[in-house]
Amino acid sequence: MAFLSELINNREYRKEKIKEIILELHQGKTVEEVKSKFNALVKDIAPVELAAIEQELINEGLPMEEVRRLCDVHLAVFKKALDKTPETQLSPGHPIHTFKLENRAIEKLVQETKDILSQLRNDSSQAVILQLREKLNLLWDVEKHYSKKENLLFPFLEKYQVTGPSKIMWSHDDEIRDLLKETKRMATNYTPDLRNELENKLELVLQKIQDMIAKEEKVLFETALTVLSEDEWYHIMQDSDEIGYCLIEPQNEWRPVNLNVSDSVHGSEADKFKGYIKFETGVLKPKEIELIFNSLPVDITFVDKEGIVKYFSASKDRIFVRARSIIGRKVENCHPPASVEIVEKLVADFASGKKEHEDFWLHLGDKYVFIRYIAVRDEKGEFIGVVEFTQDIKPLQSITGEKRIAD
Repeated sequence: MAFLSELINNREYRKEKIKEIILELHQGKTVEEVKSKFNALVKDIAPVELAAIEQELINEGLPMEEVRRLCDVHLAVFKKALDKTPETQLSPGHPIHTFKLENRAIEKLVQETKDILSQLRNDSSQAVILQLREKLNLLWDVEKHYSKKENLLFPFLEKYQVTGPSKIMWSHDDEIRDLLKETKRMATNYTPDLRNELENKLELVLQKIQDMIAKEEKVLFETALTVLSEDEWYHIMQDSDEIGYCLIEPQNEWRPVNLNVSDSVHGSEADKFKGYIKFETGVLKPKEIELIFNSLPVDITFVDKEGIVKYFSASKDRIFVRARSIIGRKVENCHPPASVEIVEKLVADFASGKKEHEDFWLHLGDKYVFIRYIAVRDEKGEFIGVVEFTQDIKPLQSITGEKRIAD
């Protein structure tokens, strides 16, 4: 028992000292200044420890943006030690195995894009620009990779109170998305005066994509493998098809040895009802309710008054990705960090009665998306929750005249 106590104390001591190193970086010290201190302290840090340290820093009040700013420095300091950590061997089809296959395809595409960047420095002909556009269009497939990570993996990590690393990583994902969009725009509208800016932005986004791969594989994935159950990995694998795959198509379907579907987030609520549900204006079977909502030409999501996601419609052509794993998740964790404050203020206005609805609209590819958030109240006027109503209104804008049933 004395040995176990000493082991725990040593681990806590090491964690505290690593936190001190990170805070020294925060206070302005360079990577080189702290590297020797770190190497003297730890030579075999596990990825889960780094995630725990970041989580503690956030829990102790260090602003998320500060931890996010330090993340790249963390990786630089810890990389040598992390590289020595053996990777878990997984069967083809396991979500992490698939994530890593996607990363290998991303790495290959990044290198091909770098080769074109080298050409661009000496030759900005139309042929080279066209090659670059093609690679950037392919590279946008990382959106599927990041979306699976954010919408499928992060919710399960949150279940185990591992929220810090995922929130930091989501903001880095958004930064990469923004840089990619800007680089694609510049390549599409290329003129010689954009050449230097395009080269610089392209070099930056390619480096950030590579850094993200290292963060995923050396910290996030290994951490997730230590906390998620086989059932949970199976649910992630099932939901991955709904979002799609980045640059690859997995050939093998992994299945846990002992799958316990009774505890599944996929358990159908409809299976629990054997009769009808009575409303003021009629009665419906649960399956009928589900089919009605899924047949509507709009997307619906309901969040209760506690901020918990309770339901979303599964229409065939959803505008925004939803995965079944968001059910039971706090709504602020379902939005990028940059928009959390806006969402919280909106819900507070609904709950107080200051507002009954709020509308937003935006261009999304070839769609013109209208979003309305509606306060839901009971017969006494008490706030029950919020419905998000989303629709592509572009087809409606072209409607003129009349078309009657009798016509």
